[in-house]
Amino acid sequence: MIHAENGGVVAWLTRQLEQRARFAPKYHAAAHPPAAESEATFRAIALAEIVDAPILIVHVSSPLAARHIREARQRERALPVFAETCPQYLFLTRADLDQPGFEGAKCVCAPPPREGAADHEAIWEGLRDGTFAVLSSDHCPFSFDDRVSGKKSVVSEEFPVGRFKAIPNGIPGVETRLALVLGAGRLDLRRFVQVTAADPARLYGLWPRKGALEPRVSDADLTIWYPEGAMGQFVLRNEMLHHDVDYTPYEGREFANWPRYTVLRGKVVWDRDGGGVIGGKGYGQFLRRDASSLARSRFAGEWDVEA
Repeated sequence: MIHAENGGVVAWLTRQLEQRARFAPKYHAAAHPPAAESEATFRAIALAEIVDAPILIVHVSSPLAARHIREARQRERALPVFAETCPQYLFLTRADLDQPGFEGAKCVCAPPPREGAADHEAIWEGLRDGTFAVLSSDHCPFSFDDRVSGKKSVVSEEFPVGRFKAIPNGIPGVETRLALVLGAGRLDLRRFVQVTAADPARLYGLWPRKGALEPRVSDADLTIWYPEGAMGQFVLRNEMLHHDVDYTPYEGREFANWPRYTVLRGKVVWDRDGGGVIGGKGYGQFLRRDASSLARSRFAGEWDVEA
């Protein structure tokens, strides 16, 4: 599992920005340019090819990084290179970091959201064409108003808009991931299920207990949605969510659907119209993984240098 950004480049750009007294959250994007991601992605793929190692490149955000992954996976090379992306690279942009005062810190994550529609479209295309095996949330929440360990821990009299390099990186997203992507209507249902359930289970060695519905084998985990058009549009507010964080980066966004029921191992644990969360504590189970059924080396036996 690889976070693909060139750390040396990011550190150098960060120093250059700080020397120029550019501390606001919006400069986080300038310190983490797409080129730093695409270079590291290409390098990781090249090294993995040399030693015949499967790799998973996570939270891919830029078109060129996605292209490197697509080319590695194509038939001519057929490398065991897998990739994950997240809703923030489909719905947020660099403009979300450039907000008054410290507000942009709500969207500080790494890599940062990119420029705009063209970047979003490249990631959607990767989800449709199989470049990405996983669509996850990269859920990494920090309370915005927490001045001890949250986002505002970097705000002071000396730095009234904080220091972008010290802002806790990460945003909440686990509860909004599915509804955002399904509601956008950009993936057919087969691909939606594949990148949110089936392929992650295969990749992480949990198939077919997870990611499938096979009698006497699978856990009967289900998300049941409202019929299309039955729910009507609604505006998301953070108080509707259950993530114990004081903000969502998707505040004020219109949604067209939301899970009606969530079923865990055959038991209803979420009923939107009948009490919300109805599952109890202690119902979770440890899941022992098997070997991945997707990520395999190309060649059998021990690695050896080619003669």
